[in-house]
Amino acid sequence: MRIAIHQPQFMPWLGYFDKMDKVDVFVLLDNVQFKKNEFQNRNKIKTANNWIWFTVPVNFSFGDTISGIRIDNRHDWQKKHLHAIQTNYGKAPFFKEHQPALEELYKNEYTLLSPLNVYTINLIKTLFSIETKIVMASSIPNLSQDPTERLLDICRYFNADTYLAGAGGKGYMECERFKNAGIKLLFQHFVHPEYKQLYGAFEPFMSAIDFIFNAGNNFDLVRGLNKKLEECY
Repeated sequence: MRIAIHQPQFMPWLGYFDKMDKVDVFVLLDNVQFKKNEFQNRNKIKTANNWIWFTVPVNFSFGDTISGIRIDNRHDWQKKHLHAIQTNYGKAPFFKEHQPALEELYKNEYTLLSPLNVYTINLIKTLFSIETKIVMASSIPNLSQDPTERLLDICRYFNADTYLAGAGGKGYMECERFKNAGIKLLFQHFVHPEYKQLYGAFEPFMSAIDFIFNAGNNFDLVRGLNKKLEECY
């Protein structure tokens, strides 16, 4: 059993789904502190002038967990998002094919950020035909507050023998603690596919909707470039 754990992001990038595609269970870590100016309530789309953030406005206090973050619906952010996406992707080859699903997303009313993020994650996951099971960390009892021990607790809950971390984890994750727990620690090695975008030179690390509108939902293009994993020694 291989598992990965990640905070629920808003319309995540391709590397997020590559990690999800490589595991049996993908746990959304919704019971940790919300961090401003990261990817929990915003992401990137490409425009004629480089790229821009598209952000979900939220109300929060320091220390609030992601699961409790409320959306600030005083702002008509759905209309603003739709306008930005239609303006910048309306002429993309696969926009019309996926426009109805996008519009359905923005027709819904959301009070909390986490359900919105889960919706966007499941929408893209379905388009990419990824069958990995998604579980909310807040549904798992008795998790440690220590960051590493929390990951180990989640692995133990699912009887996982392998944990897949992002490439950035190589700089801080404690290999010995995973080894002592009998869990193999692997690191993602993501190679970003290059595809034809609107507006000139290729810009990587956009929301996955950039790939979907420009290149379609053929996730095999990503899979073909991303077969390598690195083991923690």
